[in-house]
Amino acid sequence: MKSNLMTRSAALAGAAALALTLSACGSDDSDTAAESTSAGTSSSSSSAAATTTEAAPAADAPFGPGCASVPTTGAGSFDGMSADPVGTAAGNNPLLSTLVTAVTAADLGDTLNTLSAATVLAPVNDAFAAIPQDALQATLADVPGLTKILTHHVIPERLSPEQLAGTFTTAAGDEVTITGSGENFSIDAAGTLLGTSPATVICGNVQTANATVYIIDQVLKPAA
Repeated sequence: MKSNLMTRSAALAGAAALALTLSACGSDDSDTAAESTSAGTSSSSSSAAATTTEAAPAADAPFGPGCASVPTTGAGSFDGMSADPVGTAAGNNPLLSTLVTAVTAADLGDTLNTLSAATVLAPVNDAFAAIPQDALQATLADVPGLTKILTHHVIPERLSPEQLAGTFTTAAGDEVTITGSGENFSIDAAGTLLGTSPATVICGNVQTANATVYIIDQVLKPAA
């Protein structure tokens, strides 16, 4: 009898030990599987996040067909212009050399550079070239009139493309109305110096240290 009891006790103990061993192995396998699943999920999430980041467009990038003519390197490039105040930045951009000549004639360079924030509607060289030469030379020689024209192109607040459509008070004290949305903006022909067709933004959202520049294809006319 005693021998049978000892045999049964030993069998029970062995069975208990085997159960504990199997339980421990099962727990290790589950933990390993859970860790593997967690790692796989984390890896997938990171990969998806990276893909999303790479695919996202730059919200503050310049836009418009005229941007292709802006230098890709140097002080006149988009990166170079972003480091300088607007008067200096415009002087480094070859598309705006005639505008800079006019700004210099009106002695407005320092005024533009010291603005705390502004939006500048900057006529490209071809916009000035479209004005008859005798009229252009007369305009450049008339400093008070030239100052009025140039300050009409300056809005004393920094406008993003989402804010650009509307009527704004200019630094000349009059108003300019801009219509459009997305990457298409214009000023009515009646608001241009030639008065023959609307002025359009050909390269917009160009950043400088103190202003956002929208390069346009016509010279604007201030209010009478």
